[in-house]
Amino acid sequence: MSAPTPPGWENFFVAEVGAAAALTGLLFVAVSINLSRILSIPHLPARAAETLVVLVGVLDVATFGLVPGQSQAAFGWEVVGTAAVVWLASVKTQIAALRDDEARQWLARRVVWTQVATLPFVVGGGLLVAGHASGMYWLVPGVLASFASGIQNAWILLVEILR
Repeated sequence: MSAPTPPGWENFFVAEVGAAAALTGLLFVAVSINLSRILSIPHLPARAAETLVVLVGVLDVATFGLVPGQSQAAFGWEVVGTAAVVWLASVKTQIAALRDDEARQWLARRVVWTQVATLPFVVGGGLLVAGHASGMYWLVPGVLASFASGIQNAWILLVEILR
């Protein structure tokens, strides 16, 4: 079996595991500081859960990238599977938000960020499954978009909720 990542990508995945863990911690701080306010607004607990899923998705992909001895195709399937779970969980919360007038004003932005965050993982994982190491480069925008989405939602849960 070959390594799942071409040489040089290990540092990227180590850095992303750390960053994803730190941002997930930030989310927990945001939620714990404003827990009663978040629970009082019907759509915000689901938004917090969606944010957690997006950040844990990056943590999962980066962790899978560090597993020694697995094939590139196996890593690709792990990436595609993770992206599918993140996408499905996010879309479920977004569909529920359609019923909430207050949540609808933010919904378009959430939908766009979810698509921008998950699509590169699907493409990259698919390329890896097909044997193209170039799929690795699609993971970078997926990670960055996931972080941008997570940071935006954490900001809303930490600061904007109090305005």
